[in-house]
Amino acid sequence: MAQLAGADEIESLRIELAEIGRSIRSSFRSHASSFQSISSINPVQQEVENDEEEALGWAEIQRLPTFERITSALFDINDGMETGEKIKGKQVVDVSRLGGQERHMFIEKLIKHIENDNLRLLQKLRERINKVGIKQPTVEVRYQDLCVEAECKIVQGRPIPTLWNTLKEWIFDTTRLSLLNSQNSKISIIKSANGIIKPGRMTLLLGPPASGKTTFLLALAAKLSTSVKVQGEISYNGHMLNEFIPQKSSAYVSQYDLHIPEMTVRETLDFSARCQGVGSRAELLMEISRKEKEAGIIPDPDLDAYMKATSINGLKSSLQTDYILKILGLDICADTLVGDPIRRGISGGQKKRLTTGEMIVGPTKALFMDEISNGLDSSTTFQIISCIQHLVHITDATALISLLQPAPETFDLFDDVVLMAEGKIVYHGPRDYILEFFEDCGFKCPQRKGTADFLQEVISRKDQAQYWSSAEKPYSYVSIDKFLQKFRDCPYGQKLKEELLKPFDKSQSHKNALVFGKYSLTKWELFKACMTREILLMKRNSFVYVFKSTQLVIVAFVAMTVFIRTRMAVDVLHGNYYMGSLFYSLIILLVDGFPELSMTVSRLAVVYKQKEMCFFPAWAYTIPSAVLKVPLSLLESFIWTTLSYYVIGYSPEIGRFFRQFLLLFIIHMTSVSMFRFIASICQTVVASVTAGTVTILIVLLFGGFIIPKPYMPSWLRWGFWVSPLTYGEIGLTVNEFLAPRWAKMSANTTLGRQVLQSRGLDFDSYFYWISIAALILFIVLFNVGFTLMLTFLNSPARSRTLISSEKHSELQGQQESNGSIGANKKPVGYLAERTVETRKGGLVLPFPPLAVAFRDVQYYVDTPLEMRNRGFTEKRLQLLSDITGSFRPGILTALMGVSGAGKTTLMDVLCGRKTGGIIEGEIRVGGYPKVQETFARVSGYCEQNDIHSPNITVEESVMFSAWLRLPSQIDAKTKIEFVNEVIHTIELDGIKDSLVGMPNISGLSTEQRKRLTIAVELVANPSIIFMDEPTTGLDARAAAVVMRAVKNVVGTGRTVACTIHQPSIDMFESYDELILMKAGGRLIYAGPLGKHSGTVIEYFESIPGVPKIKDNYNPSTWMLEVTSRSAETELGLDFAQIYRDSALYEQNKMSVEQLSSPPPDSKDLYFRSHFPQNGWEQFRACLWKQHLSYWRSPSYNLMRIIFVTASSLLFGILFWKQGRKINSQQDVFNVFGAMYSAALFFGIYNCSSVLPHVATERSVLYRERFAGMYSPWAYSFAQVLIEIPYLFIQAVLYVIITYPMLGYDWSAYKIFWSFFTMFCNLLYFNYLGMLTVSLTPNVQLASIVASSSYTMLNLFSGYFVPRLQIPKWWIWMYYLCPMSWSLNGMLTSQYGDVNKEISAFEEKKTVAKFLEDYYGFYHDFLGVIGIVLIVIPIVIAILFAYCIQSLNFQRR
Repeated sequence: MAQLAGADEIESLRIELAEIGRSIRSSFRSHASSFQSISSINPVQQEVENDEEEALGWAEIQRLPTFERITSALFDINDGMETGEKIKGKQVVDVSRLGGQERHMFIEKLIKHIENDNLRLLQKLRERINKVGIKQPTVEVRYQDLCVEAECKIVQGRPIPTLWNTLKEWIFDTTRLSLLNSQNSKISIIKSANGIIKPGRMTLLLGPPASGKTTFLLALAAKLSTSVKVQGEISYNGHMLNEFIPQKSSAYVSQYDLHIPEMTVRETLDFSARCQGVGSRAELLMEISRKEKEAGIIPDPDLDAYMKATSINGLKSSLQTDYILKILGLDICADTLVGDPIRRGISGGQKKRLTTGEMIVGPTKALFMDEISNGLDSSTTFQIISCIQHLVHITDATALISLLQPAPETFDLFDDVVLMAEGKIVYHGPRDYILEFFEDCGFKCPQRKGTADFLQEVISRKDQAQYWSSAEKPYSYVSIDKFLQKFRDCPYGQKLKEELLKPFDKSQSHKNALVFGKYSLTKWELFKACMTREILLMKRNSFVYVFKSTQLVIVAFVAMTVFIRTRMAVDVLHGNYYMGSLFYSLIILLVDGFPELSMTVSRLAVVYKQKEMCFFPAWAYTIPSAVLKVPLSLLESFIWTTLSYYVIGYSPEIGRFFRQFLLLFIIHMTSVSMFRFIASICQTVVASVTAGTVTILIVLLFGGFIIPKPYMPSWLRWGFWVSPLTYGEIGLTVNEFLAPRWAKMSANTTLGRQVLQSRGLDFDSYFYWISIAALILFIVLFNVGFTLMLTFLNSPARSRTLISSEKHSELQGQQESNGSIGANKKPVGYLAERTVETRKGGLVLPFPPLAVAFRDVQYYVDTPLEMRNRGFTEKRLQLLSDITGSFRPGILTALMGVSGAGKTTLMDVLCGRKTGGIIEGEIRVGGYPKVQETFARVSGYCEQNDIHSPNITVEESVMFSAWLRLPSQIDAKTKIEFVNEVIHTIELDGIKDSLVGMPNISGLSTEQRKRLTIAVELVANPSIIFMDEPTTGLDARAAAVVMRAVKNVVGTGRTVACTIHQPSIDMFESYDELILMKAGGRLIYAGPLGKHSGTVIEYFESIPGVPKIKDNYNPSTWMLEVTSRSAETELGLDFAQIYRDSALYEQNKMSVEQLSSPPPDSKDLYFRSHFPQNGWEQFRACLWKQHLSYWRSPSYNLMRIIFVTASSLLFGILFWKQGRKINSQQDVFNVFGAMYSAALFFGIYNCSSVLPHVATERSVLYRERFAGMYSPWAYSFAQVLIEIPYLFIQAVLYVIITYPMLGYDWSAYKIFWSFFTMFCNLLYFNYLGMLTVSLTPNVQLASIVASSSYTMLNLFSGYFVPRLQIPKWWIWMYYLCPMSWSLNGMLTSQYGDVNKEISAFEEKKTVAKFLEDYYGFYHDFLGVIGIVLIVIPIVIAILFAYCIQSLNFQRR
């Protein structure tokens, strides 16, 4: 963060550090234990010695040449390696060469208590700069008449992207009909905003969701997408955005955490610090040193060392990184991988802090921070904002920070507030005046209400009325425009207007305030930084490369034992097999580059982010990426060639071995470069995989093996010369078949030439080197293309928003009538009345009120290996210890505790959601022992992660839950009424037709998702509801809406328990009872809250030593502070033991005793069936949901239909009328090649594309299965069945397009077989994809397993090696391979009964006979083939259903 300060701050920091250094040294020498006592223990004699030592050291530095002096400083030398060991003294060291341990010890010495010591450090830095009279650079950001508009697409009916809607849109776009339909419209996001963000002042940005906060921050940081239209002026120190480099002059901290998961926290910050450079710090330090030398000032040695160490450009590891790690509290996880959903890494809160640290580690002076506190508890947020406040106030930096639910103490750290609503700035002025402003408008903040919460609710139409304070006149809704007008008329509004009228004097701008150069490092330094990172990432991804190499070894072993030399001879017939083995080698090495697609796409988001922030240009990333893949390509091609060359029995000359190795190496390089290039164009996984598959298909078809060049239509033969595989095929075949052993004469030519001619590859030996040159040219072109794509394309923006015409009209009407208050009176009053009426007379289904009592609950897990390695001896780790308590009907209970106290663990144990560990103790429901099967029927669990099917609407999600969870006795009409009632209670009416979407990508916001989770559980009419952190990640207004919904639920007499982090005062006091836990899973309080939290405050204040709560302080924050582990240590107390010795504990034991006894005349819960609905209803409901989900997945279903259509057309054109011209064996090979290509590529595409779809739905299945909604078999069969219509359409399209174009026989029998074999082929490939997902924990591993199976399906399909040629030790694989049965059925049904004579390998025989002799295909065997083709998909589908039921990869 001090980097933000720039050069001036660093001088004062050095002075501070010297003083801290002196006091720390005196502390070490006097063996003082606390940092606070450092300054007090300071013997005079030691101080004199220190000063003499420092003076001598400083004199030595002053004698050094300038370039050495600027990197030399006095540094402590310790006796030992650990911080705190005795310091020997100071020594002159080169600070550019400090080791990791030295940097860590230095920062530990400087900063013990983060807030206090960071403040002192910055103050001393400022003092040093001020002492020599240097002015610090500052940035003032102005925005005038700022308007931002985005384009949206209006659709008739519901704005849902169905297959039909998407297809229509594509047709309209391609035929330009969209212009006629005028379906596009513009929506204003920010409307005429004016203001000044001043340096040296902390500015808070507040506003409800969708108010335009993020767009506003992006606009000020010049980071808005080019797809939105920006009007008005934004200037930094009077300079327009196009006059300097705003991306380097300001730092935008995104609310989305985007990092490379394989890097550690320290490595991420080091790379950022290296690329962002040190700004003007080095220049400032030179100026300070010069002026100090002139004035004879000796700076504090530690401060001097800090300033010098943070002013050196291009260091691989910087002291600044250690400083940022320390002040953000990331030092404890500095060497932990960032991680992602697959790799275990840092927590969400730590990731959020890393996102902040990545930007503030640079030297920027203007900060725009977007919701940086999401996922952080209030104490951590306070600490981080406090550090930023010190930085802003002391170094005159500029900061605009948006927060969701700032606690009162955090809110008080800010100087100014910008309040936004509906894209307008309602207030922009001092924090101290804002409450007075709203009081003038007639609204008063209640005494125990957080100011930030009040501000966000007072501008909301639904919440405004409760704060009306004027007794003279009745309340009427005050619109945003009315507030805006009042602000313009108030003194601060007038003052702002006057300031904006005076233009900023550019001459007052410091020369170092703004950045005019795009990159901080030289080209060579940028290249080195990116190359170092790529080497690191290759090491971290070594498993992938080892796995690929191992896979290649296995495939090579199988291939060489299939094409084994003992079964191969040097003749025309076996020449065909040799040709097949060479082509198979090419395919393997071509497809081996395919994983580069997903690896590149996974990195693109971070690369684009860092490129946009001017960390590096595109070439600095692409060149290292390409260079570092060379050793990999060498290894892969070497493995394949060395294993297979002599075993398969190619020509034995050593020169030909190396030539084959060289060509395969270059083919692999070409493949990797090509897929990287495709990824850079497509940018998303789905699009890249589709484009990659199409590319492989085209490259293979035009490669000259599946259909030789002479057989291609003459106008398409150019495709042969532009396919990289062609040159691989020419090079390999020329190298092999022009060898001496193939020089025997046969039919006026050599054997080798005869084989080459039959395949249309009759080229001379020099074509080998032409092929090498052509492939190298392809490599260069693909890598240049990759660089250009990253340079000129932007990161993939979200597609245009779809909006219904009704919603659009409503928005337009709102904009027109916003100024009129009278128009708004009726709707508000009407809405309030309607709400009351509905809730009074709302439909409430009968449910049994049930209490949950638990006694002495313990929970153990196996001790993690890391803990055992650190010396923890116990085999089991206890996470819950002696938990006794109860939840009662109509009572809202809060579960609280610090992070890691066991709140969610307790909830999971009580709900029966744990999948591992040992549970002990007694849990009773309604007085009877808990039985999990029946408990799932009467309880609901709102998980912390809101998991829902993305492609169904809010109303359909609630409807699906009601259909399967309400008793079958309730009729459909009542269910619909109840669903509507729940939707209204949870306030989801306005979004009930919206798609749920994927979290943080599309669909609902976090708060809407949270409410949907509650609605889905509430509609089951449970007696007991558990909610895990229902308000985390929400802003104050959204949290209030959720809590209002929760209170409504409690009001119906249900039992509700919620875990909460650190809520606002009014939210905390909306609970009735509290269960408070401490680290280690022990109870420290269980009882009522009392009015204004009086009971719980009284309990803790009665404990000796506990400090009293301050006025208007948040009781939940105070309670966690006074019971923290450090407070326990300081007071010498154990709050858990105090609770066990209290009268309250005895009362709770008695209460639990009573609730553990069944009430008189009560019965234990009993249900006749395991599920509320029978198997048929479960299947129907699952099929209904899957149908909606599939119909609304154009990226999945429409893409594969288009893929099949386009590919079929390509097959038809390329193999035009080949099915009719059967005169030689090559004609049969051509037709078989067409069948093989279609079966393989359609199958692989379906298998690959189904993986992410099923994986997404499986995570929803885990939640719904725990809730007892349906049997896994019902889900599995619905999933299997819903694929059939889409696969049927694909098979029909294939037959309709290819059958006539290839010129097959027009017989109904043969047409049916063509359709039937393709349909069954698609079925089992699709079900194979589902099966791999069910067998693996995540989609990444599933795709690896699936791709491994493709190589075997390919080899044993009967295309490369016919059945009769496969060695007997592998023949079982041929029969196991489903594709061999498909190809057998396709070819045999078409030609197995054709008795036309053809020339086959210099013999005359019928087509039917050739199929029998060469392939082993018999027409009489078709009946068996038909049965096997039906059985295989059925078997795979049953296996999928069995694995879904039996395997659970969710770990809880």
